[in-house]
Amino acid sequence: MEQDDMPLTRRLRQEILFARERVQRFGRATPLERLVLPGPGPEIWVKREDACAIKAYKWRGAANRMAVLTAEERARGVVTASAGNHAQGVALAARQLGVKARIYMPRSSPVVKQQAVRHHGGEWVEIMLTGDSYDEAVVAARQDEAARGAIYIHAYDDLRVMAGQGTLADEVVLSGEGPFDAAFLQIGGGGMAAGVSCWLQTYWPGIELVGVEGEGQASMKAAFAAGQPVALEEVDLFCDGTAVRQAGQLPFEVCRETLTRLVTVSNAEVSQAMRVLWEGLRAVSEPSGAMGLAAVLREREKWIGKRVLVVLCGANIDFQQLGVIAQSTGAGALSARTVRVRIPERPGAMLALLDGCFAGLNIADFQYGKSDRDEAWPVFTVTGSDPASVAALPQRLDAAGMAWQDLSGAVDVQFRAIPLREELLAFPLFLRLDFYERAGALHDFLDTVIRGRASFCYFNYRQSGERIGRALIGLDFDDAASREAFRDTLPVRGPGYRQCRPVEEDVTRRLMGR
Repeated sequence: MEQDDMPLTRRLRQEILFARERVQRFGRATPLERLVLPGPGPEIWVKREDACAIKAYKWRGAANRMAVLTAEERARGVVTASAGNHAQGVALAARQLGVKARIYMPRSSPVVKQQAVRHHGGEWVEIMLTGDSYDEAVVAARQDEAARGAIYIHAYDDLRVMAGQGTLADEVVLSGEGPFDAAFLQIGGGGMAAGVSCWLQTYWPGIELVGVEGEGQASMKAAFAAGQPVALEEVDLFCDGTAVRQAGQLPFEVCRETLTRLVTVSNAEVSQAMRVLWEGLRAVSEPSGAMGLAAVLREREKWIGKRVLVVLCGANIDFQQLGVIAQSTGAGALSARTVRVRIPERPGAMLALLDGCFAGLNIADFQYGKSDRDEAWPVFTVTGSDPASVAALPQRLDAAGMAWQDLSGAVDVQFRAIPLREELLAFPLFLRLDFYERAGALHDFLDTVIRGRASFCYFNYRQSGERIGRALIGLDFDDAASREAFRDTLPVRGPGYRQCRPVEEDVTRRLMGR
């Protein structure tokens, strides 16, 4: 039987065998490590593709495809489009093979990925920043291919690229740690999911193979529904490594045969999975690298006592983005909720709320600005490792007769748009508070230093994960004498807090819009 007459999955299996030797010329096998979760759950094994030279699995497919270029094709050079990780793989192979490569990347590609491409490719690589999306970069690269005759190296829709990605599954099989009950495989264009699922199914026919996509970038889910790859109108870019508008034709054909099912995960779930990888393995993952684990964590109870495989497929993330994700609600706990609660605008009402409905909950974010004479609407984001405790908050508020609104995911909360009306303030005083980030420390300060002496007019606090919590708070007094007496007697340090000082006058003026 001619190879072209073989079923696609059989051809792919054959190509993975051929790829085994080729890929080993460009890099070493990556580790397979156990991730232990606290409490009952599945036995999770993580294929650490972040441990390779380019910190992502994409080198496998690029190297395998470029290793079979003829001498004439090498002389013509190669061209590709990539958001970053495939670009690094092409750069690595180009340098080792001595092949010129032009790589088209969106202008929004993370700087860390652009720098890595230059590092791995050196003088053999030319980066062309084009357009604002991967699709626009593809169009430019295809135009280059037509105009200059270079060989296009597809990021996923190529049999040998898929086979190269499949070698990571070959290493899993050869590790001796299998078999596994399930594997959760993230999907962008589908090349890795196709190669890995095809190989795992060959050796462990009973394995459940789950394709995982981001909620705003589920191109394979759309392809399954339509019976063929279709283009999404919009693509969420949080998981930038899997932000592909349309699944590849070849990956689609393989995945619909090999995958048991598809699931989608939220950005918040991905952020939490990134935190779990850090806490369990001290592994820094890019968002797309944690998608498989995010799906496992969602289905944790289903897989108790079972053995599951996930792929940490990449760790190329800008440091700035890592900081934003670390402070996000999704990374903070297994469960989170943001609520806006109505309380009377009078001294002691805020503390009574904290003592009552919010007792025992972790307050990760606290926003409030005085905007009404009679009522206040502080906004709290609460988190907890026990989802039941957070889920019970609405019942607590209802039982206490409190009016409240769920603002989880609200844009104004995310951007910290805290209203404050100066005309409602009598004699305000704004304080910078640094307190020890432990249970009860903030409450102790508010209770011992503030209670009964003033009313809150402003509160801005977000948990950062540091040992010290930092808040900017505003107090309003009935008269100037009370304010000055408070200022004069305020201890700089005290029980539960490290430092508390009034802010500068110019800060006060800006806070009140002057």
